[in-house]
Amino acid sequence: MSTARPVARAADLAALGHRGPPSRADVERLIGASVDDPDPRVRAAALGALVRVAPHAALESWPRAVTDAAPAVRRRAAELAPGLVAPAAVVPDLLDLLDDPDVTVVEAAAWAVGELGEHAIGAGAVGRLSLAAGGHRDALAREAAVAALGALGDPDALPAILVACDDKPAVRRRAVLALAPFDGPEVDAAIAAALEDRDWQVRQAAEDLRDDG
Repeated sequence: MSTARPVARAADLAALGHRGPPSRADVERLIGASVDDPDPRVRAAALGALVRVAPHAALESWPRAVTDAAPAVRRRAAELAPGLVAPAAVVPDLLDLLDDPDVTVVEAAAWAVGELGEHAIGAGAVGRLSLAAGGHRDALAREAAVAALGALGDPDALPAILVACDDKPAVRRRAVLALAPFDGPEVDAAIAAALEDRDWQVRQAAEDLRDDG
């Protein structure tokens, strides 16, 4: 292991992700650092570089990263998930991260699930996201879950999105935007109510949605 300071080690490893095709030694170095370096900043940087230059090899490290002791590493693993070569295989771990004790990890996991489309829907993501959207204690997590439901656009997501239209302002705004893939009288009623919302950002979201329609 390098004796350089963590920031320097992280920068050096991150640079490997921008140097073109890596050597086998580079890949092994990134794999090792992503799981064994004592500093979470270094582990996160190594994982990011690995996904960029050797996504197949990243599948060796990613499962360890989602259970890392450091929230920063778990969060980075979630952010990187859509770039992996086997998205269907990582959805179950991402769904488990929706229960993470760190809300920033939950936020990143919800975003990643929303990016994985049919892979996520087939793994039961709509139900898990709906639970988070309606029941998570932190509004940031509820907002992220609602956004992911809108990104997936599955019909089964609509009830949770409609419920979220009565949440806190930031969640209501996100819920209104998440209505974009849907139509029907319930959707029209929710947009009409949002146009009269006491929060200007919610009203603006409804106006934008109405204009786009």
